[in-house]
Amino acid sequence: MTSGEYHAGTGARVRKARLALGLTQKEFAATLGIVQGFLSGIETGRKHPSNTLLIALTHTHRINPDWLKHGTGETFKSAVKACPPAGGRAPLLEVIPESFPQECGEARSYISVPNLPEGCYAIVCYGDFMAPTIRDGDLVVFTPDGEKKSGDIILVNNRWGEPILRRYRLKDSDVYLAPDNPAYAPFRPDSGTRTIGTVVEVWRKVLI
Repeated sequence: MTSGEYHAGTGARVRKARLALGLTQKEFAATLGIVQGFLSGIETGRKHPSNTLLIALTHTHRINPDWLKHGTGETFKSAVKACPPAGGRAPLLEVIPESFPQECGEARSYISVPNLPEGCYAIVCYGDFMAPTIRDGDLVVFTPDGEKKSGDIILVNNRWGEPILRRYRLKDSDVYLAPDNPAYAPFRPDSGTRTIGTVVEVWRKVLI
């Protein structure tokens, strides 16, 4: 398969997925942060989707990456299933879908820690954005949605729908999401930023 054939095949699958979702080119492009003309070029094979855009397609619309790139498997990822917290245990989530907490996918396992608040979920922190408060590999326990106040650490989605941790800062009427690590800059949330939950506990494994 030539590069042109590869691009055309991927573009045709992007179009097929868009139509299956019942979205116009303008609506679909808006969800991905691109202009309609660029999307049209992708669908006709004249433009090549970047790796960043492919990631956005798989996260935002749950398109199967193997199908998107190679045409193998189902068009969309398998439907998510509800996994509510149960009896002092919190589901440890791998992926947090847009419909969370109504649906949260399959928990890879459950955690049980002392005095665990009701209705909690857990994720593993990756990266050093919240260091030294929360470090890479720490277990983060959070409650969905809920009321947040300035200074709380919250879980929000980034532009690709992935969960990230930031500290919620309210100054006058302006909201900022700030890392604890001074090597990174705070940012102001936009209309696409969704609060997933508020962090209530952090657990760390210490080597001795």
